[in-house]
Amino acid sequence: MLKRLYISNYALIDHLDIAFPDGLVIITGETGAGKSILLGALSLVLGGRSDVSVLKHNDRNCVVEAVFEDNGNERIFRRVVTPQGRSRGFIDDEPAGVEHLREEAARLIDIHSQHQQLLLSARDFQQHVLDSYAGITDEVAAHGREYRRYVEAEKALRELNERIAASERDRDYLEFQHRQLDEARLREGELSSLEEEQGRLAHGESVKEQLDHVERLFEDGEVSLEARLKEMANAIGRIAPLFPEFEGFSDRIDSARIELKDIREEIASRGGRIRFSPERLAEVEARLSVLYGLMRKFNVSAETELMALRDALAARLGAGVDELQEREQLQKEVETLRASCARSASALHAARQKAAPALSAFLQEQVRMLEMPRARFSVEVEQRPAFGADGSDEVTFLFDANDRGLKPLSKCASGGELSRIMLCIKSLLAQYQGMPTLIFDEIDSGVSGSVAEKMGRLIDRMGGRMQVFAITHLPQVASKGSAHYLVYKESDAGGVQTRIRLLDGEERLHEIARMLSGEGVTPEALANAGVLLQGKQSINN
Repeated sequence: MLKRLYISNYALIDHLDIAFPDGLVIITGETGAGKSILLGALSLVLGGRSDVSVLKHNDRNCVVEAVFEDNGNERIFRRVVTPQGRSRGFIDDEPAGVEHLREEAARLIDIHSQHQQLLLSARDFQQHVLDSYAGITDEVAAHGREYRRYVEAEKALRELNERIAASERDRDYLEFQHRQLDEARLREGELSSLEEEQGRLAHGESVKEQLDHVERLFEDGEVSLEARLKEMANAIGRIAPLFPEFEGFSDRIDSARIELKDIREEIASRGGRIRFSPERLAEVEARLSVLYGLMRKFNVSAETELMALRDALAARLGAGVDELQEREQLQKEVETLRASCARSASALHAARQKAAPALSAFLQEQVRMLEMPRARFSVEVEQRPAFGADGSDEVTFLFDANDRGLKPLSKCASGGELSRIMLCIKSLLAQYQGMPTLIFDEIDSGVSGSVAEKMGRLIDRMGGRMQVFAITHLPQVASKGSAHYLVYKESDAGGVQTRIRLLDGEERLHEIARMLSGEGVTPEALANAGVLLQGKQSINN
C-alpha cells in the first residue's frame, strides 16, 4: 500500500507531505484544483517522463518520494529532477534507472486513468484478462520465453542456411583456387632464393669469361705475376742493407705476393664451381613464372601471402563441413522448440476455452448489477493456425447492452458502459493479480444516479480487500470509504499553491453537499449528503 507521498517543487506544489491509510481513499476537488498534478507527481516517481517544465521554481530541484508497504517491508521510491533537466531515480536510497522504477512499481500500484478504457478494445488486454481469470499468466510468460528461444533458433538456422547456400555457390571456385595454391607447393623464402639463382644463371657465361680473364692476367707474359713479385722482393732485399730506409718493403711485397696467390687460388676454385646450365635456367624461370602468376592473380606481393591465402581457403572449405554439422544440430533444436511451443500453446488454448464461459458469466453478472439488466457478455476464443508469443488464440470480448446482437466490445459500448465494464474488469484483475494498491482516476466518468451509487459500492468492496484510491466528481462514490481527501488551490506569498488535506466529519459532509449542489450549498444538499454518508455507514455495518 501507498503509505506516504512527499512532493517538493512540482508544478503548483511547493511542498506537500501526506500520509494515506489502507482501504478506500476518496480524493475530490473542483475542476482545475490539481488532482491531475498529484497523479502526475506520483507517475513521475514511478518512472514517468520528466523534464524541466515540472519545476515550480527553476532554481532548485524537484523531489517526489513515495513510501510503500510491501509484505511488511517499507519501500521508498524517489525521483529528483534538476533545473538542468537531469533526472535521477532511487529505490531504498539506491540509484535506479527509469525502467527499474517502472518494473518495481508495477508490482505495487496500478493507476487507472480515463484513457485506459481504450485498453478494452485491445485484443492483448482482453486476452490478459482471460489469462488472469484462468490463472495461467505464469504459463503464458513461460510460453513466451520458449517462443522467443524458438524464434531466435529459427533465425539462426535461416542465417546459417543462407551462409551455407552462399558457400555452396562459391565452393567450386574456392576449391579451384585452393587446388592451384596447394599444387604450387609453396615454401617460405623460395621466391628470393629462386630470384638469386636466376640472376646467377642468367649471367653465368659472362661471369665465367671474366674469371678466366683474371686468371690469365696472373699468368700473362713470359714471367708470371707471382714470379715478378718474388724478384721484386729479392731486389729490395739486396738494397736494404745499404739503405736502411728500404727495410720492410721486401716483407710487404712478399705478403702481397702470398695474398695474391691465395686470391688466385680461391678465384680458380670458385670459378671452377660455376656451371652455366640453360636447362636449369629454364627450370628456375618456369618456377618463377608460376609464382609471379599466382601473386598477380591473387593480388599479393609475397609467397607468404599466397601461403596464408591457401590456408584461409582450406579453413573456409573445412568450415563448410562444420556448418553442415551445425545445421543438423540447429534443425533438431528448432524442431524441439517448435514442438514444445505447440504443446504449450495447445495447453493454453484448452485453459482459455475452459475459463471463457465462466468469465463471460461473471462479467455479465457484474455489468448487469450496474444497471444494465439486459446486457450480455461473451468471451470468444478462436485458435489461430500458428502460435505466437502468447499462444495460438485470438480472444475477443463480445457485448450487447440492448438485445441488438453480440458485437466486439470496441464497436458497441458507450462511454458510460465502458466505464462500468472496466470497473468490473479492474475489480477482477485486482482480485486475481493481488495488486496491493489501485488508483481510479474518474473511472465513474459518464455515469450518474443509481449507477454511480452501485459503482461506488463495488469500489468500496474492493477497498475492503486492498488499498484503493478513487478520484471522483460523483458524490455517490465520494460518500464511500472512510478517508476523504480534498485537493484545493490556495494563494499565499509564494503564489498559487495546490494543497491536499484530510476532511473530518463536518468538512466531508459539506464537500459532498458541494458536489451535489455546486458552489451554493443548500440545506437540501446537506441533507442528501448526510443520507449518502449514512448509507455508507449502514453498508459498512
